[in-house]
Amino acid sequence: MRFLFAVLCFFPMTALASPASEIADSAQDRTRTNVRYDPAYVGMAYPGGDVPADTGVCTDVVIRTYREALGFDFQKAVHEDMKANFSAYPKNWGHTRADKNIDHRRVPNLETYLTRQGVSLGTSKNKDDFKPGDIVSWRLGGRLPHIGIVTDKTARDGTPLIVHNIGSGPKEENILFEYPMTGHFRFHPEGS
Repeated sequence: MRFLFAVLCFFPMTALASPASEIADSAQDRTRTNVRYDPAYVGMAYPGGDVPADTGVCTDVVIRTYREALGFDFQKAVHEDMKANFSAYPKNWGHTRADKNIDHRRVPNLETYLTRQGVSLGTSKNKDDFKPGDIVSWRLGGRLPHIGIVTDKTARDGTPLIVHNIGSGPKEENILFEYPMTGHFRFHPEGS
């Protein structure tokens, strides 16, 4: 027992945290930021580019969470995969080539990238299938793409809460089963 105590004192709990808990914690941190919903196209640096910190959409919650929690850059990852495999991605926007400024900020592209990484878990109506740090996507009104991150908090009935930005900044809410679900992913990039 003394050995375990010594190990825990030497290695802070954050050093022992799993990628899933780091993602969930970072997503919850997003709810403490002031962000105005703004889907405008913005030219940005590459890699590691971002829209202004006080603006964003649902995908920016995911992008910023992964950068903060794991140092993972969806901008670079999606851009490189789209350049190499453009035909595998949706053509909803009429583009003829990858665009480092916007591709990672589109839900269907994130869904495609995550599916191509082999981390799709399929959709479910069982709340126990969703773990902290999971990414979930929906179609609002059956057509408008939306995405968020599962946290370690639950509603009274045990349904996991989601951090997302649906128009009034990042919020942690009970929306898991509110809209038609289109994706469920558990993504812990190598090296994280």
